[in-house]
Amino acid sequence: MSRRCELTGKAVQVGHLVSHSNRKTKCRFLPNLCNVTLQSDALNRRVRLRVTAHALRSVEHRGGLDAFLVKAREIELSQTARLLKRDIEKKLAEAATPAAA
Repeated sequence: MSRRCELTGKAVQVGHLVSHSNRKTKCRFLPNLCNVTLQSDALNRRVRLRVTAHALRSVEHRGGLDAFLVKAREIELSQTARLLKRDIEKKLAEAATPAAA
């Protein structure tokens, strides 16, 4: 399992730890990943994702998983998140068009 956020694409970064004497040692900076279960209102089901704490705050700020995925770019999303986004967009499109009587 890769250390990558499924919603924002944030991943491991590489850099240096710099000491007082200016010695540089290689270091990996890991994202703060959390396993969470988010509720999709459009699909009326729960979804388990591995996201960063920052992404979790962004989801709450935008008003839920559905609103976050509708605004998100496909490049940043994981494969499961892309499928979720497509399903949500289909449901919202069905709800927006009135059914033929």
